[in-house]
Amino acid sequence: MNVRRADLAGSWYPGQGSDCMKAIEEFMDTAVSCPDIQGDIVGGIVPHAGWVFSGRMACNVIKCLRVHGGPDTCIIMGRHLHEGGANFIMTDGRWDTPLGELAIDSDLANELLREFSFTIETPSRYDDDNTIEVQLPFLKYFFPDIMIVPMGLPARSASLKIAKRAVEISRQMGRKTVVVGSTDLTHYGYNYGYMPRGAGEEAVKWVTTVSDKQAIDLMVNMDEHAVLDASFKGHNMCCPGAVAAAIVAAKELGAVKAEQLVYGTSYDVRPDSSFVGYVGIVFECAYSG
Repeated sequence: MNVRRADLAGSWYPGQGSDCMKAIEEFMDTAVSCPDIQGDIVGGIVPHAGWVFSGRMACNVIKCLRVHGGPDTCIIMGRHLHEGGANFIMTDGRWDTPLGELAIDSDLANELLREFSFTIETPSRYDDDNTIEVQLPFLKYFFPDIMIVPMGLPARSASLKIAKRAVEISRQMGRKTVVVGSTDLTHYGYNYGYMPRGAGEEAVKWVTTVSDKQAIDLMVNMDEHAVLDASFKGHNMCCPGAVAAAIVAAKELGAVKAEQLVYGTSYDVRPDSSFVGYVGIVFECAYSG
């Protein structure tokens, strides 16, 4: 009874385990390759639309995560939160996926709860949110025994302290940890009330070469403070708190470089006057020998 439902299974992504596995294997059967580096890949930024639009990108980022001996825990951050929103965390129980359940790293989550203020979500009491759930089947597929610490962090500097502390605590506990931050990019068109460049091909070009590129550059530069600053000015990151926190956590894990793995928009899949941008980014460590 202590299991959170996979509410979006069967709509945002396949509802059956066999269908999830088939989709994941198809996502991997692409030209998206992991960076050819000797060091660990300790984190990434992933999009969170339905799998038909952005699943390939999220899948191929999570596929590339690696630490020596395999990760024990994934700190996964998302949520559509404004600057003044609450922090959210799930501290106990398990989260279901069509491929099996993922356990919450309760020891790590409860240590964070002792130091910071959170709204606690439980398997039976939580807000609907896609940003984290759509990533969980990928984590279960690639890392069957991994534990998770799911958090929602707003776009404010205090979130950076939480992210850094989460990694420090995980290190003290001897955890091998990776981090995932979830965000989509520019939401453009009539459906989103945002059309600074009108409609049509010119609008798509502006989103891909200007608006989304500005957001991606901040992530690749691993500039968490600029991410927070930009979140109050543009419309090109829907979960900037999660992005900035993931950058800080990745740095604390030893990341020295970020690399864009894949980019696209929903327009590529289904051309429409309203569309959304997506990116997959990985955080890389230097070779430690």
